[in-house]
Amino acid sequence: MREETAEQPKPLRSGYTTGSCATATSLAAARLLLSGEACDAARIALPKARTATLRLEFCRLCEGGAEAGTLKDAGDDPDVTHGALVFARVALAAEPGVRFHAGAGVGRVTRPGLVLAVGEPAINPVPRQMMRDNLAALASEQGYAGGFEVTIGIDGGEALALKTMNPRLGILGGLSILGTTGIVRPFSCAAYIASIQQGIDVARANGFQHLAACTGNASEDAMRQRYGLDDCALIEMGDFAGAALKHLRQAPVARFSLCGGFGKISKLAAGHLDLHSRHSSIDLPQLAAWAAELGASAALQQAMREANTSQQALALCRAEGIALGDAVCARALAFARRIVPAAVRLEVFAIDRQGNLVGEALEA
Repeated sequence: MREETAEQPKPLRSGYTTGSCATATSLAAARLLLSGEACDAARIALPKARTATLRLEFCRLCEGGAEAGTLKDAGDDPDVTHGALVFARVALAAEPGVRFHAGAGVGRVTRPGLVLAVGEPAINPVPRQMMRDNLAALASEQGYAGGFEVTIGIDGGEALALKTMNPRLGILGGLSILGTTGIVRPFSCAAYIASIQQGIDVARANGFQHLAACTGNASEDAMRQRYGLDDCALIEMGDFAGAALKHLRQAPVARFSLCGGFGKISKLAAGHLDLHSRHSSIDLPQLAAWAAELGASAALQQAMREANTSQQALALCRAEGIALGDAVCARALAFARRIVPAAVRLEVFAIDRQGNLVGEALEA
C-alpha cells in the first residue's frame, strides 16, 4: 500500500464500486427505454438511504434495447478497475422482475462455495438488490408493470480479472460486480479480507480439507512443492493472517498450513495478526531473546540486535547452529492455536527470500 505522508494532509477521496456503476448505467438505459430521455448522469439510491450521481460516457438506443456506460472512479483507492468502462445493456420484458446476465468482461461462477450459485453471472447480492430497487422505483414512476433483462459488462474485464483472485475462486471470464455500500473507501481492507474468506469457503465446498494460507508467491510455491496442493487449496492471505485464522472458527478444515517470509512469521510469533509493516514491526531484540533461550551467546545476541534485517539475524543463528527458524514457527503456531478451533491441525512454515524453507512447526 502507498504510505500517507505529512506533506499530503488532505483527506483521501472516496469512489464508487462496480455495483454502483452497474446500477447507474442500468438505470440510465432503462430510463431511456421508458421515457425516451437520454441523460449524461444518473442519480442512484445507495444502501443506508444514501444517494450518488455518476457521470455517463454514453446513453443510447441499441439493438433490442438501450445501453449506457460510465468510467469506474475508485477515488484514491488503488483499485484494479479504476478507469475501466462499466456498461449495461437493458431490454424490456413482459415478465416482472430483473434478470441478470454477464456481458463481456464480467465473470461467471464455476465452483460452489460462493454466495452465488454455479452458472450465475458474478454480480454480487448487494449490487443486484441495488439494481432491483432503483429499477423498481423507475418502473413505478413511469407506470411500467413489466420487467428488465440487464446485461452488465466491463471493457477489458477478462484481462483485468487475471490480476485478481477471481480465477482461483472459480470466477472465470471476467471481473465481479462488487460492493456492499456502493462507496469505495480508500485503502479499505474489507475487499481483500472478503476474498480470503471466500477462498476458504470455495476450497471447502470443493472438498479440500488441507489448505495453505500464504503471504505471497514464494510461499505458495513452497507449499505447492511440499504438498502438491491444488491452486484452489492455496489461500492468498497477504498480510492478513488474522483474517485467515479467524475464519476457520466458522469454516474449519482438517489441516491448515500457514507459510510466509521469516520476518512476517516472526511478527505472528510476537502476537501480531496484521503482518504489514504499517501495523507491525520486526522486533530484532525479541529475536535475540528467543535465540538466547536456545543457547545463543551474548555476542550472537548483540549481533542480532544490530542486524539490518530479520533474515540477517536468522543467518547469524544458522551459522552457529541455533535453530531460530523452527523456534519462531513454533511460537507462531502456539499463538495461532489460541485462535483456531482445536479440531484444525495447524502447521507453520517460514521461508527465506529465495523461497527456501528455513523453519517449520507441525502438530502431530
